Amino acid sequence: MTNTRGTQNNESEEIVRVRLPKKRNQEIFARADLMLGANHIRVRCEDGVTRTGRIKGKIKKRLWIREGDLLIVVPWSFQDEKCDIVYRYIKPQVDWLKRHNYLSQ
Repeated sequence: MTNTRGTQNNESEEIVRVRLPKKRNQEIFARADLMLGANHIRVRCEDGVTRTGRIKGKIKKRLWIREGDLLIVVPWSFQDEKCDIVYRYIKPQVDWLKRHNYLSQ
């Protein structure tokens, strides 16, 4: 069965572009560990530190974040145990990152 664009519905979409952490903005990968409520999540960061992440309003309104999701976070410069969550990856993007060796997990 084809849709109006001529592609089949049962094909998986090919990931063309995946957002990577920007080192100049101190962005790093993190995994959501525990939902704390009130827009806060405990995250385990790539550098080995467990931080309390704050979901920014822009992200809070657009998508859900669940435990186990892969995220991009920005640690606070004045309080290292806290960070802002700036991006959440979807499953095909995580698979792409693993295939191209961006994730050590």
